[in-house]
Amino acid sequence: MLIIPAENAVNWKRPPWVTLGLMFTCLMVFLFYQGGDSRKLEQAVSEYLASDLQSLEAPAYETYLEREISIQGDESRIHELQRFQELQRDNDEFWLALSLLMDREFYRYLESNQDVLWSVRDRARWNEQRSPIEANYIERLSAFQLGLVPAELSLYTLVTYQFLHGGWGHIIGNLVFLFLLGFTVEKALGPGRFLIAYLVCGALSGLVFTAFSLGSPVPLVGASGSISGLMGMYVAIYGLQRIRFFYFLGVYFNYIKAPAIAMLPVWLGKEIYDYWFAGATGIAYMAHAGGLLAGAGLVWLLGRSWLQVREEFFEPEADEQDARFTSGYGQAMASLGRMEFDLARHQFEALRGHYPDRPILLEHLYQLAKLRPDLPEYRARTIELMNDALARRQPEQMIEVWKEYLAKGEAHQPLGAEDHNRVLFTSLKQHDTKAAEKAFERLRGTGDQLLTVEACRLLVEEFEKLQMEPKARHYRQLLQAN
Repeated sequence: MLIIPAENAVNWKRPPWVTLGLMFTCLMVFLFYQGGDSRKLEQAVSEYLASDLQSLEAPAYETYLEREISIQGDESRIHELQRFQELQRDNDEFWLALSLLMDREFYRYLESNQDVLWSVRDRARWNEQRSPIEANYIERLSAFQLGLVPAELSLYTLVTYQFLHGGWGHIIGNLVFLFLLGFTVEKALGPGRFLIAYLVCGALSGLVFTAFSLGSPVPLVGASGSISGLMGMYVAIYGLQRIRFFYFLGVYFNYIKAPAIAMLPVWLGKEIYDYWFAGATGIAYMAHAGGLLAGAGLVWLLGRSWLQVREEFFEPEADEQDARFTSGYGQAMASLGRMEFDLARHQFEALRGHYPDRPILLEHLYQLAKLRPDLPEYRARTIELMNDALARRQPEQMIEVWKEYLAKGEAHQPLGAEDHNRVLFTSLKQHDTKAAEKAFERLRGTGDQLLTVEACRLLVEEFEKLQMEPKARHYRQLLQAN
């Protein structure tokens, strides 16, 4: 059974760089750092067979497995015993040697019980030949160098084990899930916090695995604990919101919608059940369970502070926003076509509330308000459109809107001194002295003495620069009069 969240699509205009970087790092580590492991194993098996150590260890291994099954009650070892006996019948020396070399619990058993298992001479031969193989090859394998070994826990391996993998199937599966979950969580948290949370989840997952495998010499490798942390964070971010999940059951697959957080106990229960009843599968179920709890716990504990979800996360993607805008805009324009002006105005206002950065909406509202120039709304929309044009660095539009208002609305709802002054200043910057003089006359009419004097001084300076002495003299006289 497989259930994964599938609520979002990737926005390749804003790629999930940290997620892609983690995937790339895992792949490079696997190819170039772990790439030498197969050669080391081949050399270890070659020396092991040349030393004929299997003649000493194979009988002890059967006894060890039978003891684990009968005394320790470890039924998962039954399959291992059957497989080992089958390899002996087939005389498959390579896989026999590999099984004996890589069973770390068995190696520790041999070290502890060699006095009982062998004679003094066999014991000396075993130590003399087996120790160099361990030191030169086995201990130099990536899993033992940087993997998380519960019996030898260290801080740095809590991070490094997350980038190692046990084979192509292992790494491909993890990279697929890392991408499917990572791009959404990275979008929600931002790249920096996402990276830290990912590594922390992996470390906490490793600690949970260690707690359930105390003293074990078997190393843990892989990003699955960290990825389980992403699953926990994913559902905790959405909480009770109903989101889409993809599920695969046997040969059947489909999508369902469910409250996000409802999947956490399902996933957690599956990992705990498999830990107790799935047998020896080589899968670190408790690392997965630890990652799930770590991810959800981090969001619940820090979701209102350091790990707070970014506001834009829940906003629709740009393409979806464009589709919604186009639909709403079309409805408003259809209302205009039917001359249902009040309805169109409400529709444009609603659109503007959702899309304040679309200037076309303000222009439509201005044109609708212009139908009744005697009402205050026309004045308000005029000032709003003038300010918007100025903010968008379109001074010509600002001046044209102002002129139009003078012709249609000034008699009903006069503009303020600040509005005329802004037009005057903008006109001077555009070297439009006609508009500037007209704005000055309107400014004088408002009775604002302070702004009038300042505007008069600006006009004097402008006409002096343009060497238009009659105009400059006129405004100097006005300045002296004021």
